[in-house]
Amino acid sequence: MHRKALGKGLEALIPSSGTSTMDVPRAGLREIPIDQVEPNPHQPRTKFDEPALRELADSILASGILQPILVRRRSDDGGFQLVAGERRLRAAQLAGIDQIPAVVKEVDDQEMLELALVENVQREDLNPIDEAKGYHSLATRLTMTHEQISQRVGKHRSVVTNALRLLALPPEIQDMVSRGTLSAGHARALLSLDSPGDQLATARYIHSKGFSVRRTEALINRKLRRKHSRPRSRSADLADMEARLQQRFATKVSIRAGRKGGKVEFEFYGREDLERLLEAWAVL
Repeated sequence: MHRKALGKGLEALIPSSGTSTMDVPRAGLREIPIDQVEPNPHQPRTKFDEPALRELADSILASGILQPILVRRRSDDGGFQLVAGERRLRAAQLAGIDQIPAVVKEVDDQEMLELALVENVQREDLNPIDEAKGYHSLATRLTMTHEQISQRVGKHRSVVTNALRLLALPPEIQDMVSRGTLSAGHARALLSLDSPGDQLATARYIHSKGFSVRRTEALINRKLRRKHSRPRSRSADLADMEARLQQRFATKVSIRAGRKGGKVEFEFYGREDLERLLEAWAVL
Protein backbone atom coordinates (compact mmCIF):
# COMPACT_ATOMS: atom_id res chain seq x y z
CA MET A 1 0.00 0.00 0.00
CA HIS A 2 1.44 3.40 -0.99
CA ARG A 3 1.71 5.89 1.85
CA LYS A 4 2.09 9.66 1.54
CA ALA A 5 4.80 11.44 3.49
CA LEU A 6 3.30 12.61 6.76
CA GLY A 7 4.78 16.11 6.60
CA LYS A 8 1.79 17.65 4.82
CA GLY A 9 -0.70 15.51 6.72
CA LEU A 10 0.69 16.61 10.07
CA GLU A 11 0.64 20.25 8.99
CA ALA A 12 -3.04 19.82 8.23
CA LEU A 13 -3.58 18.76 11.82
CA ILE A 14 -1.12 21.15 13.49
CA PRO A 15 -0.18 24.48 11.87
CA SER A 16 3.46 25.33 11.22
CA SER A 17 5.49 27.06 13.92
CA GLY A 18 5.30 30.34 12.03
CA THR A 19 1.48 30.45 12.28
CA SER A 20 -0.27 32.10 15.17
CA THR A 21 -3.00 30.16 16.94
CA MET A 22 -5.29 33.12 16.18
CA ASP A 23 -5.14 32.16 12.48
CA VAL A 24 -6.01 28.48 13.04
CA PRO A 25 -9.49 27.28 12.10
CA ARG A 26 -11.44 26.91 15.32
CA ALA A 27 -12.73 23.40 14.60
CA GLY A 28 -11.04 21.07 17.06
CA LEU A 29 -8.84 23.82 18.56
CA ARG A 30 -9.22 24.79 22.20
CA GLU A 31 -7.35 25.81 25.32
CA ILE A 32 -7.08 22.89 27.74
CA PRO A 33 -5.69 22.59 31.28
CA ILE A 34 -2.09 21.51 30.99
CA ASP A 35 -2.39 19.21 34.03
CA GLN A 36 -5.06 17.18 32.22
CA VAL A 37 -2.65 16.12 29.45
CA GLU A 38 -0.79 12.85 29.98
CA PRO A 39 2.33 11.97 27.94
CA ASN A 40 2.21 9.86 24.82
CA PRO A 41 3.11 6.26 25.81
CA HIS A 42 4.55 5.73 22.31
CA GLN A 43 7.04 8.62 22.56
CA PRO A 44 10.26 7.35 20.89
CA ARG A 45 12.45 10.20 22.14
CA THR A 46 14.35 9.27 25.31
CA LYS A 47 16.48 12.40 25.78
CA PHE A 48 15.45 16.06 25.70
CA ASP A 49 17.95 18.92 25.57
CA GLU A 50 17.31 20.74 28.86
CA PRO A 51 18.92 24.08 27.85
CA ALA A 52 16.88 24.05 24.61
CA LEU A 53 13.70 23.32 26.61
CA ARG A 54 14.53 26.25 28.90
CA GLU A 55 14.96 28.51 25.86
CA LEU A 56 11.61 27.37 24.48
CA ALA A 57 9.99 27.94 27.88
CA ASP A 58 11.36 31.50 27.93
CA SER A 59 10.01 32.04 24.42
CA ILE A 60 6.60 30.76 25.50
CA LEU A 61 6.55 33.19 28.43
CA ALA A 62 7.47 36.06 26.09
CA SER A 63 5.34 35.26 23.03
CA GLY A 64 2.97 32.44 23.93
CA ILE A 65 2.65 29.09 22.14
CA LEU A 66 2.56 29.64 18.38
CA GLN A 67 1.87 26.01 17.47
CA PRO A 68 -0.74 23.96 19.35
CA ILE A 69 -0.16 20.43 20.49
CA LEU A 70 -2.21 17.50 19.16
CA VAL A 71 -4.19 15.45 21.70
CA ARG A 72 -6.94 12.87 21.86
CA ARG A 73 -9.50 12.37 24.60
CA ARG A 74 -8.96 9.69 27.21
CA SER A 75 -11.94 7.38 27.37
CA ASP A 76 -11.71 6.72 31.10
CA ASP A 77 -11.89 10.17 32.71
CA GLY A 78 -12.41 12.74 29.95
CA GLY A 79 -8.84 14.00 30.18
CA PHE A 80 -6.41 14.17 27.28
CA GLN A 81 -3.53 12.11 25.97
CA LEU A 82 -0.76 13.71 23.96
CA VAL A 83 -0.41 12.58 20.35
CA ALA A 84 2.26 15.00 19.10
CA GLY A 85 4.11 17.98 20.56
CA GLU A 86 5.81 16.65 23.70
CA ARG A 87 8.65 19.17 23.50
CA ARG A 88 6.13 22.04 23.48
CA LEU A 89 4.21 20.42 26.34
CA ARG A 90 7.34 20.00 28.46
CA ALA A 91 8.45 23.56 27.80
CA ALA A 92 4.99 24.87 28.69
CA GLN A 93 5.10 22.91 31.96
CA LEU A 94 8.56 24.33 32.62
CA ALA A 95 7.20 27.83 31.96
CA GLY A 96 4.51 27.21 34.58
CA ILE A 97 1.49 28.05 32.42
CA ASP A 98 -1.92 26.57 33.24
CA GLN A 99 -3.56 26.36 29.80
CA ILE A 100 -2.17 25.17 26.48
CA PRO A 101 -3.67 25.44 22.96
CA ALA A 102 -4.46 22.02 21.56
CA VAL A 103 -6.06 20.43 18.53
CA VAL A 104 -8.35 17.68 19.80
CA LYS A 105 -8.66 14.87 17.29
CA GLU A 106 -10.04 11.36 17.45
CA VAL A 107 -7.29 8.92 16.49
CA ASP A 108 -6.95 5.21 17.17
CA ASP A 109 -3.94 3.59 18.79
CA GLN A 110 -2.22 2.81 15.48
CA GLU A 111 -2.69 6.34 14.12
CA MET A 112 -1.43 7.73 17.43
CA LEU A 113 1.68 5.56 17.32
CA GLU A 114 2.39 6.51 13.71
CA LEU A 115 1.88 10.24 14.28
CA ALA A 116 4.15 10.21 17.33
CA LEU A 117 6.90 8.22 15.64
CA VAL A 118 6.89 10.14 12.37
CA GLU A 119 6.70 13.56 14.02
CA ASN A 120 9.75 12.70 16.10
CA VAL A 121 11.94 11.14 13.42
CA GLN A 122 11.33 14.18 11.22
CA ARG A 123 12.87 16.48 13.84
CA GLU A 124 16.35 17.74 13.02
CA ASP A 125 17.52 17.73 16.65
CA LEU A 126 16.75 14.05 17.29
CA ASN A 127 19.88 12.11 18.22
CA PRO A 128 20.83 9.29 15.80
CA ILE A 129 19.95 6.44 18.18
CA ASP A 130 16.48 7.75 19.02
CA GLU A 131 15.96 8.31 15.28
CA ALA A 132 16.99 4.70 14.61
CA LYS A 133 14.67 3.45 17.36
CA GLY A 134 11.83 5.43 15.80
CA TYR A 135 12.44 3.76 12.44
CA HIS A 136 12.66 0.39 14.18
CA SER A 137 9.27 0.95 15.81
CA LEU A 138 7.73 1.88 12.47
CA ALA A 139 9.18 -1.29 10.95
CA THR A 140 8.25 -3.68 13.76
CA ARG A 141 5.07 -2.24 15.26
CA LEU A 142 3.51 -0.99 12.02
CA THR A 143 5.16 -3.61 9.75
CA MET A 144 6.46 -0.98 7.37
CA THR A 145 9.29 -1.67 4.91
CA HIS A 146 12.34 0.60 4.69
CA GLU A 147 10.92 2.03 1.46
CA GLN A 148 7.56 2.79 3.12
CA ILE A 149 9.31 4.41 6.08
CA SER A 150 11.40 6.58 3.75
CA GLN A 151 8.26 7.75 1.94
CA ARG A 152 6.46 8.39 5.23
CA VAL A 153 9.20 10.51 6.80
CA GLY A 154 10.44 12.13 3.59
CA LYS A 155 13.98 10.74 3.72
CA HIS A 156 15.95 8.54 1.32
CA ARG A 157 15.71 4.80 1.95
CA SER A 158 19.49 4.55 2.48
CA VAL A 159 19.20 7.05 5.36
CA VAL A 160 16.67 4.78 7.05
CA THR A 161 18.70 1.62 6.45
CA ASN A 162 21.98 3.16 7.68
CA ALA A 163 20.28 4.52 10.78
CA LEU A 164 18.82 1.11 11.66
CA ARG A 165 22.28 -0.48 11.40
CA LEU A 166 23.36 1.52 14.47
CA LEU A 167 21.07 -0.61 16.66
CA ALA A 168 23.36 -3.61 16.03
CA LEU A 169 26.09 -1.93 18.10
CA PRO A 170 26.58 -2.70 21.82
CA PRO A 171 24.38 -0.62 24.17
CA GLU A 172 27.44 1.22 25.52
CA ILE A 173 28.31 2.53 22.06
CA GLN A 174 24.68 3.44 21.37
CA ASP A 175 24.73 5.48 24.58
CA MET A 176 27.94 7.24 23.45
CA VAL A 177 26.19 8.20 20.20
CA SER A 178 23.07 9.37 22.08
CA ARG A 179 25.19 11.61 24.30
CA GLY A 180 27.17 12.97 21.37
CA THR A 181 30.43 11.38 22.55
CA LEU A 182 30.64 9.66 19.16
CA SER A 183 29.00 10.67 15.91
CA ALA A 184 26.84 8.40 13.78
CA GLY A 185 29.72 8.32 11.26
CA HIS A 186 32.10 6.96 13.91
CA ALA A 187 29.49 4.38 14.91
CA ARG A 188 28.89 3.18 11.35
CA ALA A 189 32.64 2.67 10.90
CA LEU A 190 32.71 0.48 14.03
CA LEU A 191 30.13 -1.85 12.47
CA SER A 192 32.90 -3.29 10.28
CA LEU A 193 34.40 -4.97 13.34
CA ASP A 194 32.95 -8.39 14.14
CA SER A 195 33.40 -8.54 17.91
CA PRO A 196 31.28 -6.38 20.25
CA GLY A 197 34.27 -6.27 22.59
CA ASP A 198 36.53 -5.01 19.80
CA GLN A 199 33.89 -2.48 18.76
CA LEU A 200 33.66 -1.10 22.29
CA ALA A 201 37.42 -1.10 22.84
CA THR A 202 37.93 0.76 19.56
CA ALA A 203 35.14 3.22 20.44
CA ARG A 204 36.86 4.03 23.73
CA TYR A 205 40.20 4.43 21.97
CA ILE A 206 39.02 6.75 19.18
CA HIS A 207 37.15 8.88 21.73
CA SER A 208 40.21 9.18 23.95
CA LYS A 209 42.31 10.20 20.94
CA GLY A 210 39.71 12.51 19.43
CA PHE A 211 39.84 10.74 16.07
CA SER A 212 37.85 12.11 13.15
CA VAL A 213 35.52 9.79 11.23
CA ARG A 214 38.06 9.49 8.39
CA ARG A 215 40.87 8.62 10.80
CA THR A 216 38.61 6.11 12.53
CA GLU A 217 37.85 4.42 9.20
CA ALA A 218 41.59 4.25 8.45
CA LEU A 219 42.28 2.67 11.86
CA ILE A 220 39.56 0.06 11.37
CA ASN A 221 40.78 -0.74 7.86
CA ARG A 222 44.25 -1.41 9.27
CA LYS A 223 42.74 -3.67 11.92
CA LEU A 224 40.84 -5.62 9.28
CA ARG A 225 43.90 -5.99 7.06
CA ARG A 226 45.95 -7.33 9.97
CA LYS A 227 43.19 -9.72 10.88
CA HIS A 228 42.85 -11.09 7.34
CA SER A 229 46.60 -11.44 6.90
CA ARG A 230 47.04 -13.58 10.03
CA PRO A 231 47.59 -17.30 9.51
CA ARG A 232 44.46 -19.27 10.26
CA SER A 233 46.16 -21.98 12.31
CA ARG A 234 44.76 -20.74 15.62
CA SER A 235 42.09 -22.94 17.08
CA ALA A 236 38.46 -21.88 17.11
CA ASP A 237 38.49 -22.34 20.90
CA LEU A 238 41.13 -19.64 21.38
CA ALA A 239 39.28 -17.25 19.08
CA ASP A 240 36.07 -17.85 21.03
CA MET A 241 37.87 -17.23 24.32
CA GLU A 242 39.26 -13.96 22.97
CA ALA A 243 35.81 -12.84 21.90
CA ARG A 244 34.33 -13.65 25.30
CA LEU A 245 37.10 -11.83 27.15
CA GLN A 246 36.75 -8.79 24.88
CA GLN A 247 33.03 -8.65 25.50
CA ARG A 248 33.44 -9.18 29.24
CA PHE A 249 36.14 -6.55 29.78
CA ALA A 250 35.28 -4.17 26.92
CA THR A 251 38.81 -4.00 25.56
CA LYS A 252 41.01 -5.68 22.97
CA VAL A 253 42.30 -9.06 24.24
CA SER A 254 44.89 -11.29 22.57
CA ILE A 255 45.68 -14.88 23.59
CA ARG A 256 49.15 -16.08 22.53
CA ALA A 257 49.44 -19.84 22.94
CA GLY A 258 52.84 -21.55 22.93
CA ARG A 259 53.92 -25.18 23.11
CA LYS A 260 53.70 -25.35 26.91
CA GLY A 261 51.93 -22.17 27.84
CA GLY A 262 51.31 -18.69 26.54
CA LYS A 263 50.13 -15.25 27.53
CA VAL A 264 46.97 -13.17 27.57
CA GLU A 265 47.31 -9.49 26.64
CA PHE A 266 44.76 -6.82 27.59
CA GLU A 267 44.97 -3.42 25.92
CA PHE A 268 44.14 -0.24 27.85
CA TYR A 269 43.80 3.33 26.62
CA GLY A 270 44.88 5.53 29.49
CA ARG A 271 45.17 5.58 33.26
CA GLU A 272 41.42 5.53 33.86
CA ASP A 273 40.95 2.58 31.53
CA LEU A 274 43.75 0.66 33.30
CA GLU A 275 42.15 1.34 36.68
CA ARG A 276 38.82 0.11 35.29
CA LEU A 277 40.43 -3.19 34.31
CA LEU A 278 42.19 -3.54 37.67
CA GLU A 279 38.88 -2.98 39.46
CA ALA A 280 37.26 -5.63 37.24
CA TRP A 281 40.04 -8.04 38.25
CA ALA A 282 39.53 -7.13 41.95
CA VAL A 283 43.11 -5.83 42.14
CA LEU A 284 42.03 -2.34 43.27
